[in-house]
This record gives sequence, structure tokens and C-alpha cells, in this order.
Amino acid sequence: MKRSRPARQTVLVLLAALAVMSPPGRPQEKKQGLEYQLSVSAISIAVVVQGKDGRYINDLTQDDFTVYENEVKQTVSYFQHDFEAPVSLTILLDVSGSMGLQDKLKESREALRDFVDGLLRPQDEVSLLVFADGEVEVAAPFSMDKSGCLAELAKAEAYGQTALNDAVAVSPEFANRGKNEKRAILLITDGIENDSQASVDQAVEISRRVDVPIFTIGYKIPLSEEFLRKYKKTSVLTSAGIVSALERFSQATGGRLQVAADPRDLAAAFREIKRELGHQYIIGYTSYKSPKNEYRKIRVVTSNKKHKVRTREGY
Repeated sequence: MKRSRPARQTVLVLLAALAVMSPPGRPQEKKQGLEYQLSVSAISIAVVVQGKDGRYINDLTQDDFTVYENEVKQTVSYFQHDFEAPVSLTILLDVSGSMGLQDKLKESREALRDFVDGLLRPQDEVSLLVFADGEVEVAAPFSMDKSGCLAELAKAEAYGQTALNDAVAVSPEFANRGKNEKRAILLITDGIENDSQASVDQAVEISRRVDVPIFTIGYKIPLSEEFLRKYKKTSVLTSAGIVSALERFSQATGGRLQVAADPRDLAAAFREIKRELGHQYIIGYTSYKSPKNEYRKIRVVTSNKKHKVRTREGY
């Protein structure tokens, strides 16, 4: 039986996201000729740089970065790198029926409680989205007061089907409302998908248009094909297919995927994500492009070819 939704909660709607597949940013200037149009948009990207040994690189300046859009060099107009800068974090928690098995939801709630209460700072703000049965609910809106999020976490119960792709598609637009420049989504799921309107490709297409990296925790991903057949809706629902989809969500948006098998792994993954958020560079540039609804590929390099640079793939 589907649980009732408290009246104070808001349900995010997928249909608008599917209908409006247009690039982000409001045109600031438009010039028209006989067959000529140009739109100008301010683009912001979160960038993480690591050395060959995995160590975060924190001593780079604006001049060390080169940004390409569709392989055309861009002029960096904004640069920020502050380890102490506050973060706007959106927790996207899978509360579907499969998360009730093997204590997945219970252990996720406990690890998230410790994360929110112990690792987030007073200046950080947090929100909580929960999803099941085709709905993504705003359980706790953005606030620096963590008590609302903690209270809703304690009440989360597992029920219904899993619309994972839909949740990934609609959550970035909500997460982008955070007041801080550093924003991120923390997705916790077992990866089962059996109830979405959106495909994996559509979810990736929509989510990467907003500059909010998705850090995904695949928790106790099912390995038994016999178990997965009970939930199977499409051919992607295999263990390898689950990992591939979760990896795509993170890679496209500039986040990362971590697979956790027990509460200790889960806690370690949360700590690493919090650490990485502190090492983000925020880079902005002005994009001059035709108003056509076309994908724009982003590539960022540093002055050191040995650096590994991670950011969203495009928009």
C-alpha cells in the first residue's frame, strides 16, 4: 500500500522537464539579421582537479585553466576556489520498496543522519528529496537548520516502485535553487529502475543541462539475476546495467559514482564526497551560440597535462 504524502510536501513534476529540452541560461542579448541570430548565456561549471596519485590540486589560478565549448576556446570571466565556501547540498534518497530489503533504507538513513549532523557545517544548507512510485517529493526544503532534514530522514519508509531516471531528471533543477555557488546532489539508491517515464538517455540529457554535479552512492546493488528478474522492465536491469546507468548520471554532470556494500563503505563514501566539494573550482564564461536547441560539449584542461580534470560533459 502506498503511504500517504504529508500535505506540506511538494511533488516535483517530470513532464515539464521532458517537454522543455532547451539549453539553460536566459539569453542576455540577441542580434537578428536576415539569417543570423546569436544568443549570449552565462555558463558556470564546477571543476575538480586531481593529480596522478588521486591527490586534489588546490593551488591553481584562473590562468591555469583553459575552457573549450565545442572545441572553441572560451574566455574565463569568473573564477572562485574557496575550501571554506558554504555548500548547498540536495540529498536524493531512494525510498522505493527494494530499499526496504537488506536494511538498505535503514542503514542509509542512519549514515545520512551522521553525515548531516556531523559533517555538514552551520553555514552549509541541505534539502531532502525522496522518490518512489513515480513521485519525487520535497521532504525538506533548503535550510541551514538541519533539524527539518533529520526529522524527515527518520520518518522515511520504503514503498512502491522505483522511478530512478525520473528522479535524476527533475532533481537538478530543484538543487540549482540552492543559494550557494557550490551545489551538489547526493543520490543514494540500489539502482533498481522499473517505473520511469524517462529513459536513461533522457535523464542524462536533462540533468547535465544544469550545473549541479550528481554524486551517486550505489548501495548494496543486487547481484542476483534471479532477484533482478522480479523487478525487470528493460534490458538495462542487470547488475552491470545498473552500474553503467549510475556511472552515466555522475559522469555527465561532473560528479562521481561510488559503490558501497555495507554501512562502513557508506560512511566512507559520504566523507569523501564532502571532502571533494571543498576542493571544487567554480569557473564561469560567456557562451556565444546560435539559439538552436543543440548539445554543447565542454572540455576543461589545466596547464599540467598530468592533471585529471572532472566537470560536466556539456549542456
